[in-house]
Amino acid sequence: MAAEQPAAGGAPDSSAPGAPLPGDMPGPAAVAFADAAPGSLAELRAQFRAGKAALLAHFAAARPTAPAATRLLRGLVRHVDATLAAAWALAKMPPDATLVAAGGYGRGELFPYSDVDVLVLLPGEVKAASPAAAGAARRGSPGTPGEALRSAIERFVTACWDIGLEIGSSVRSVQECLDESQRDVTVQTALLEARRVCGAQRLFKQLRDSQARAMDARAFLRAKTLEMQQRHTKFEGTPYALEPNCKESPGGLRDLQVVIWVARAAGLGRTWSELAAKGLITPFEASQLAKHEGTLKLIRARLHAVAGRREDRLVFDLQTAVAEGFGYKASKEQRSSEVLMHRYYWAAKAVTQLNQILMLNIEERVTESEAVPMRPITARFFDRAGMLEVASDDLYLQNPHAILETFLVYQQTPGLSGLSARTLRALYNARNVMGADFRRDPINRELFIDILRQKTGTTHVMRLMNQTSVLGRYLWVFRRIVGRMQHDLFHVYTVDQHILMVVRNVRRFFIPEHAHEYPFCSQLAAQWAEPWLLYIAAIFHDVAKGRGGDHSELGAVEARRFCRDHGLSRDDTQLIEFLVLQHLTMSRIAQKEDLSDPDVIQRFAQLVGTPRRLTALYLLTVADIRGTSPRVWNAWKAKLLEDLFRYTLRALGGAQPDRETEIEARKQEARQNLALHSALPGTEEPLWQTLEVSYFARHDAADIAWHARSLWRHVATTVPIVRARPSSVGDGLQVLVYAPDRPDLFARICGYFDSAGFSIQDAKIHTTRAGFALDTFQVISLVGGGLAGHVNQRDLPYRDLVSLVETQAALALASDGPLPEPQRRRVSRRVKSFPVTPRVSLSPDERAQRWLLTVSASDRSGLLYDVARVLARYQVNLQLAKVSTLGERVEDTFLVDGAALQQSRAQLKIESELLDAVAAPAS
Repeated sequence: MAAEQPAAGGAPDSSAPGAPLPGDMPGPAAVAFADAAPGSLAELRAQFRAGKAALLAHFAAARPTAPAATRLLRGLVRHVDATLAAAWALAKMPPDATLVAAGGYGRGELFPYSDVDVLVLLPGEVKAASPAAAGAARRGSPGTPGEALRSAIERFVTACWDIGLEIGSSVRSVQECLDESQRDVTVQTALLEARRVCGAQRLFKQLRDSQARAMDARAFLRAKTLEMQQRHTKFEGTPYALEPNCKESPGGLRDLQVVIWVARAAGLGRTWSELAAKGLITPFEASQLAKHEGTLKLIRARLHAVAGRREDRLVFDLQTAVAEGFGYKASKEQRSSEVLMHRYYWAAKAVTQLNQILMLNIEERVTESEAVPMRPITARFFDRAGMLEVASDDLYLQNPHAILETFLVYQQTPGLSGLSARTLRALYNARNVMGADFRRDPINRELFIDILRQKTGTTHVMRLMNQTSVLGRYLWVFRRIVGRMQHDLFHVYTVDQHILMVVRNVRRFFIPEHAHEYPFCSQLAAQWAEPWLLYIAAIFHDVAKGRGGDHSELGAVEARRFCRDHGLSRDDTQLIEFLVLQHLTMSRIAQKEDLSDPDVIQRFAQLVGTPRRLTALYLLTVADIRGTSPRVWNAWKAKLLEDLFRYTLRALGGAQPDRETEIEARKQEARQNLALHSALPGTEEPLWQTLEVSYFARHDAADIAWHARSLWRHVATTVPIVRARPSSVGDGLQVLVYAPDRPDLFARICGYFDSAGFSIQDAKIHTTRAGFALDTFQVISLVGGGLAGHVNQRDLPYRDLVSLVETQAALALASDGPLPEPQRRRVSRRVKSFPVTPRVSLSPDERAQRWLLTVSASDRSGLLYDVARVLARYQVNLQLAKVSTLGERVEDTFLVDGAALQQSRAQLKIESELLDAVAAPAS
């Protein structure tokens, strides 16, 4: 197909089909298409598909480089240009209409499965934004010009979809384009990059000239800045999400496009080299921008090609395939996907820095704030309208101590809201100054400790230091974990972002405004005089991840070295080293061990040694868990940790565990609770007479009173009794089951909860002297789960839900039939991408009478029921269950006994079947 001829004396359009785009070397498929004659729709469809397939095949076979991605994007644009021009000709569009490319397609970049945005530009008034509406507006009697135009537009749009072009189309006049762009900045942005494909050149020039006259650069800058801030907030303001959107996330391609849009609107340039010529960026920054833009484009193009659809998120399912397309191979140290993501994060981080510098520079140019008077803060720094400004561009090169001083001054100066473009650029260009000598400098070490000791701004400054690469260059050990992924099922941030989240959480314990979020932690923090020691422990607790070996031990070594280099006292050094080494211990004991066992508390008390260490470890543990993922922390975990803290504090105070005294006090409190509920004296006796001491040790007074109140009439029942109430520790229900004991009872309970769409968070199992099971469960509803397959839990008020659970659970437990098959629900993408190797461990206690069963596996619906079915099959009795869910990984601990466990062969069968059960995939 020949290039479209200029209309009415117009000059040839450089962007018309057949004309090369800037910097483009057209692919063979596009050239062949450009020289072909428009045939039938079937021929166009076949040519379009064949040409696109050839371009993608050429890209897949080429080395994974930025120029290869650029050739693909340009080639696809030329290919689509030629196809649209042919469809335009086939539809017999009028000569005074123009086909305009908009958005990314107008910019001359088309990713393999991106939408093709086009504007059918008509002379005169249209009053419509779609072809159908445009036709209605111009509808006339058959044979009139309005009817012919409507038919031509409909033929063109239909032809595009028949060919396989997924177009986003609009039909407007020049005036309507201008009116719409004034109302919607998205339309204004799309028109900013408009490019004529074919049709009347004069009409397109009228559009461009009119738009240029109507452009208000200051208003456009404000709108795009607000839009960018809103987009960043949607992605939590970080480029380090584990599944980032390489187009929309902070540090993605959109951040680069925003810079070009606002610069173009202000007449400052449309390429990085033009911005450099205007003095907005340095030649080095221009080359860095081009380099990182090329990396992001290459990743996005590969992502589209691998997914076979429009997919801009680097989801877990696709990361490995995209990495292999780059030629990355897995090693013992890291997966191929980690290499890819590390490259992405470094590019995104650089884009974030450069975007911030450029947007501030452009704002100064557009708003003419460069001439605003500055208030001196020190000899080296000024306050420029609330932004910290360096006194000279080469300040850091001449005086490297000023680098860390920047952040100290920022903390100490009220009214500052950020770093100016000049300061950010000076930091960016001073990266090579921050070498080994910089890190060893005593003045810098003193400055860093001063930053940590400040009473305000700690969280913000740590983030600023990470964003500007100062933190990683000063703490070289931290630099190694910047952008490092965590391939597990509960962390949702990269290691460096998780660490900064933990620092933030610790900091909030000491801020009164956040006391409502962490009441107990805030109470403890109020008695702690040196929060900066906890900040150091937070920085180092995961800093050795990804090296192989125990990251707690390696991190403790790094923490000790830091403390030595920075002159901390021996006591402070030992505290920080202890916290880093043991930062997982308190969580493990609280969630996996029996806190009613005095030996457990005594061992933990001996480990921590002092109340000061206990308090510090508790605060760090809470901050760490809450910094992994919003989904991991819950009220039940909070209660377990707080219970462990209180029991251990009592032991550290010299009070030896006196079980009899504690149980008597608990009974007395339970009696008082019963009296408050108008229970008659002695209500508790029928039940309590059947209970072992271990029951009172494992339940608190409120639960003991609730059990007595619920069961005093049913102590000798022959049918299951089920009672439920809203949980006192967060969402969900607390469910009491009392029934004659039988080997498969626990399995039937789990089976009911599974079928009803509940997840068991905790289970306390007890058997009375009379042979009755008295079990208490903490359960939460699975999202969207139906109740017994018939009632949606979300549609029920709590009172009705409690009543339904009590009725249906009792019926399910009374059944004598075979155990029902487990429900099979979808497995999450994270579980599919990062499966946990199932592990089962069965070890006896000292007397080999009770056994500790631990199960570690990927979380899924019905997992606990599958475990219970195996135990029921071998008549293994459950005495205690500690259910721990860490994101989408479970680590459950059970105390069990049974005759089968005394036989080696049967024990091996149980372990083997348990492994099969927890590894069974959900359908």
